[in-house]
Amino acid sequence: MTMNIAYFVKTRKAMGLSQKELCAGICTQATLSRFEKNGQVPAIKILIRLCNRLNLSLADLFPKVEQASSALNQKMTDVEFKLITMDYQSAQQALQQIDFDQITNDDQRLRYLYLSGYLTTLLAGKNTDALFAFSQILTSQAKEHTEIYNLLALTGSGMIYAQKQENEKADFYFNRVLKEIYDYKIHTTTDIWRVLNIVYNCGKFYSEVQEYETSDALLNYAYKICADNHVTYYLARVVFRLAKNKYAQHQPITEIYADLNDSCAFAKLNGNTQELAAIRAFYRHLQIAQATGTQAE
Repeated sequence: MTMNIAYFVKTRKAMGLSQKELCAGICTQATLSRFEKNGQVPAIKILIRLCNRLNLSLADLFPKVEQASSALNQKMTDVEFKLITMDYQSAQQALQQIDFDQITNDDQRLRYLYLSGYLTTLLAGKNTDALFAFSQILTSQAKEHTEIYNLLALTGSGMIYAQKQENEKADFYFNRVLKEIYDYKIHTTTDIWRVLNIVYNCGKFYSEVQEYETSDALLNYAYKICADNHVTYYLARVVFRLAKNKYAQHQPITEIYADLNDSCAFAKLNGNTQELAAIRAFYRHLQIAQATGTQAE
């Protein structure tokens, strides 16, 4: 990081101190001159004493870009965590507090676009706004960061067309994702969140279009990711969807109830009230269907 020497000089002049006056008893004027004019940093003890005389800390001489960047990353991590735990309204409110036009870091811009696109989609906002966010990712020149964001954007686009029941278009996007997601290397916690997001939503789509073999393979892969990385946030959704697939394929009712019980436990563990309500509703429909000899929806 580059030291802000200009700020040091500006502070000295604002205090009405000449170089000779500032360095008196600390260092030679030549040492101070070389620092101010040529960027030749003196010994740290000397620099600290010079800063103390100007009522500056060493931190004042460094730009705050990294600190601001770190704070922004934390804000977006909070938004992303709310996204994966299905607290969509709160996530969107938090994201709206971030000024996209002020973001200069490529990774942060792509992350903002992905979060914005997903939240718009999941909260039934304007499809054109979400697709525009995803298209910006897919056409980005920021090669260093694009792989996972491209996969997220393709998945998000598929989700939009699935909501519109334009399944052929949705399948086009999900198919592109499936060619790459199994090869994506997971390194960080956010990688886990994002891969689970992608794999689950692909599995959900193929369940809804009754391609259960593909859906089950994806959902079991998501389950393995959760188990291998000790992550429980997606387990309720994954196991619940597996239970619904089993029911649609007329598998043993004991296995279906076992999955529903597990998914309830995971939803309670993570405080996922939205998913818990859906699981319990399906449980009741299943009991009614058994009692009346009909097929639950």
